[in-house]
Amino acid sequence: MRAVPWIVSSMFLFAAAPRALSDVRIKDITDIEGARINQLVGFGLVVGLDGTGSKGIFTQQVAIDMLQRFNVVGKTVGELRGDAVFKSGNISAVMLTANLGPFNRRGSRIDVTVSTLDDASSLQGGQLIMTPLKGADNVIYAVAQGPIMLGGFSFAVSSGGPAPTASTQKNHPTAGRIPNGATVECEVRAKILCNGAVRFLLRDADHVTSREIARVINKSYPDTAIAVDAGSIQVFVPPQEVFDVVSFVGDVGLLEVKPDVSAKVVITERTGTIVAGENVKIAMVAITHGNLAISTSYDPVASQPLPFARGKTVVLPRGQVGVAEQGGAVQVLDRTTTVAELARALNALGATPRDLITIFQALKTAGALHADLLVMDQ
Repeated sequence: MRAVPWIVSSMFLFAAAPRALSDVRIKDITDIEGARINQLVGFGLVVGLDGTGSKGIFTQQVAIDMLQRFNVVGKTVGELRGDAVFKSGNISAVMLTANLGPFNRRGSRIDVTVSTLDDASSLQGGQLIMTPLKGADNVIYAVAQGPIMLGGFSFAVSSGGPAPTASTQKNHPTAGRIPNGATVECEVRAKILCNGAVRFLLRDADHVTSREIARVINKSYPDTAIAVDAGSIQVFVPPQEVFDVVSFVGDVGLLEVKPDVSAKVVITERTGTIVAGENVKIAMVAITHGNLAISTSYDPVASQPLPFARGKTVVLPRGQVGVAEQGGAVQVLDRTTTVAELARALNALGATPRDLITIFQALKTAGALHADLLVMDQ
C-alpha cells in the first residue's frame, strides 16, 4: 500500500480524537449588542517616497491642491504646459481605513491601514500627511498622520529602459499600516444596557448553544437569562448589580459553557485542504477508488531508403502510449460511520487529498454525508 500524504494523515488524526466537548468562556463565542465596531475611511497624500511614487496627473493635482491649502502659490495643471507640470516620484495618493471601537474615547489612538490609489510601486519610507477619517455619516471621527510600516518590499535593477533587468518582491509593498496612527476626535459611545437587560449575540448561531448559555447564566444568577433565539440571549441585570453593570457583564463573560456546532466539512480546492468536524457522520455506502495511469515514450526507429535510391538513413522517433488502470478494493462503510472510521477506509484505498475532495463531493451527492459541505475557492 502506497504512503498517504501528510496532509491527509494530520487531518484525520485530528478528526479521530475522542469526542470531548471542551468548555469555553461565554465572552469568546459572543458579542454584546450595542458594542459594535464603526468603519472609518479617508483620502490623503503620502510623501517621502524614494522614487517609487506616482507621476500621474491625478496625483500631481492632489499635491498642488494640498500646497494651495498651505498658501503656496501654484497653478492648476491645465494652465501649465506638459513639460512644466509639477512632477515628483516621491508622492502617492492613498486611501485610509480604520476601525473605531465602541470604547475608544476622545484622545485615544487607533491603527490605520494605508493603500495606494494611484500607480505608485511602493510606500516604503513614506510619511502620511495629516488626513481626516470620516464615518458613513460624513462626520470626522479621527485624524491620521505618521510613518508607514510595510509587511513587504520591492526592489528592481534598472536596465536603462522602461522595463527593469531584474526585480524581486515580497507581499504587497503598496499597502501598509500606521500603528496608533490616528487620534480619536469624536467618540461613539456604546449603549449595552437597554430596559435593564444586556443581550449577548452568538457569533455562530445555534439553538443548543443558546439554550446552554442561558442555563449556565441562570445557575449563577437565577431567573435572569432567556434564550431569545438561536443567536441571542437576553440577560436581565440583578438589582444588586444595577450600579456595577461593567463587573456584572465581565463576570458573565467568564462563565464557561459547552458549545454545540453543526457538522461541517470544509474543502479548499486550490490547496487540497480538507477540514472535517467531529460530528460528521457517514451513512452506509460502498466506495471504490481507482486511478488511470497514462504514460508516453519515444523509441528511435531507423528509416532506410530503397536500394539505388538517392536517400540517406535517418533515425525517426516513434511515439508509444501506455494505459494502465490501478484497481482499488471496494470499501463498505457501516451506517453512522464517524470521520475516524472513514479515515481508516480512505487510507486503505490510498486516497490523496485531491481524491478525497472528489470522494466527499460524491458522498454528499449520494446523500451519504450527514454534514454541510462547504467548498472554498481560496
